[in-house]
Amino acid sequence: MSSPPQPPSSPPEAPVCYRHTDREAHIRCQRCDRPICPDCMRSAAVGFQCPSCVKEGSRSTRSGRTAYGGQRSANPALTSKVLVGVNAAVWAAILLTSGSAQQIGLALSSGFTRSRLVDVLALTPVGAVFQEPDGSLVRVPGVADGAYWQLATSMFAHVAVWHIAFNMMALWFLGPQFELAMGRVRFLGLYLVSGLTGAASVMWLSGEHSATLGASGAIFGLMGGLLVMALKVNGDVRGVATWIGANFLITFILGSFISWQGHLGGFVGGLVLGTVFVYAPRKNRAAWQLAGFLSFTTLVVLAIALRVAILNGAG
Repeated sequence: MSSPPQPPSSPPEAPVCYRHTDREAHIRCQRCDRPICPDCMRSAAVGFQCPSCVKEGSRSTRSGRTAYGGQRSANPALTSKVLVGVNAAVWAAILLTSGSAQQIGLALSSGFTRSRLVDVLALTPVGAVFQEPDGSLVRVPGVADGAYWQLATSMFAHVAVWHIAFNMMALWFLGPQFELAMGRVRFLGLYLVSGLTGAASVMWLSGEHSATLGASGAIFGLMGGLLVMALKVNGDVRGVATWIGANFLITFILGSFISWQGHLGGFVGGLVLGTVFVYAPRKNRAAWQLAGFLSFTTLVVLAIALRVAILNGAG
């Protein structure tokens, strides 16, 4: 049984340029995959692109926005370098005001520095009068007494060599990644407000006359933000969580030397602000991010103000 002969198939039509429909186009744009004629071919890193894609790429390059809407930094490590420099300068000032050359040498060898400057910079919820080894009395100011600057200065002050070394290495590692992903303003905002959140946690959870200092609250805030970013991009969440868990384990094991209150508060601050910056709706993203940032910062400040009122009332 035979089938009737089929008519010869017609050759497929040649593709035409999407911008010039009267011209054949056998090359496709590497970006949008639309056919383009020789007059529309623009050399690209790989192959050719059409004029529309070249224009769009140029516009996005000029805007220089990060993945989360921030202004792209020409040097993503700059802010971290400045923060490290400020911390190092404050530590040097504390070291140089710790007494004689012999005392400075002892401070370096033992890892701990004792200076009156620490009494001014460290976060102390309620001030008190302490007796020095020589019998003299020293008045240490506290936040509840009006030393509000301690909420900021405490996150730049260190007394132990290992403490500043660990914090600055963590900042050097995490900071540039955050600035690259979020931009300078968002990175700095997350860092500083996480430190402030750590201070608020210390005000509520630590002893009234305890002295707390160090950048650890802000560093743990970066860890919280890193976890949020890893969740957003389906990154190595398990690895990040394990690293954070190990740091918290060290925090609680060495609880007598380390402020777990500041670490926990800073971590929570980083989680909240990381969520605000990373998960803000794409439409009007900057406005949503600013509103979330200001709202959370206001809550932290109110929490500190409430604690100060309670401490003063208790006194």
